[in-house]
Amino acid sequence: MSQLNPKFIYFDLDDTLLDHKKAEEAGLRDVHKHFEMFNGISDVQLLDTYHHINKGLWGEYGRGQIDRHELHRRRFQETFRDLGLDEKMHEEAGKVYMNYYRNHWEWLDGAEKSYQKISDNFDVGIITNGFSETQKLKIDQFKLRETTRNIVISEEVGEMKPHPKVFDHATELAGVNREDILYVGDSFASDVVGGAKANWKVAWYTQNPVEQGYKLASLIFDDFNDLLKSLNID
Repeated sequence: MSQLNPKFIYFDLDDTLLDHKKAEEAGLRDVHKHFEMFNGISDVQLLDTYHHINKGLWGEYGRGQIDRHELHRRRFQETFRDLGLDEKMHEEAGKVYMNYYRNHWEWLDGAEKSYQKISDNFDVGIITNGFSETQKLKIDQFKLRETTRNIVISEEVGEMKPHPKVFDHATELAGVNREDILYVGDSFASDVVGGAKANWKVAWYTQNPVEQGYKLASLIFDDFNDLLKSLNID
């Protein structure tokens, strides 16, 4: 395994350090139990429909075609439309979902211990694409401000990863050369491509690597112990 020798390490937040997918699914299952209107509709139908619509809306948001308020409104409104439910319930459902979603935040397996070891040995930061207030709640709940030098939230920058503006801003904050920054993330499009285009080193956390990832990432791993070994941390 090749050794990485960065001077600064940025981490993605959702599905790299924290298990967003698990929390999202658990929150949606709680929503399914909460409302009687889902009688006759399975939780799997709700999850599949929501995920399909939400993915498309985040794409529109990332391209600047819609704002965050339209995304929040449409993700449940269109889910309910496709399921044949009352679209007017979207606002209440959105509020209920966010309350449940927050109850399920937790570290990914192996992430907490590894992150703490890395932050003891390197200057670290966070870069995340989520909405500012939600991501700040996560950062505070998991006490990440105590260990990070820089926190970059895409909404506050005005662009989403992989836009160069996000990585340029983070590079300036890090105060080191681009080639001395390592970015640890799970998304090929947002993290691997964005980091590589910024001339950063990238450690891609994934169980399903694609061929192009081997050309762009300095490390591909699915076990945080491998990341520690690459950084020469016991």
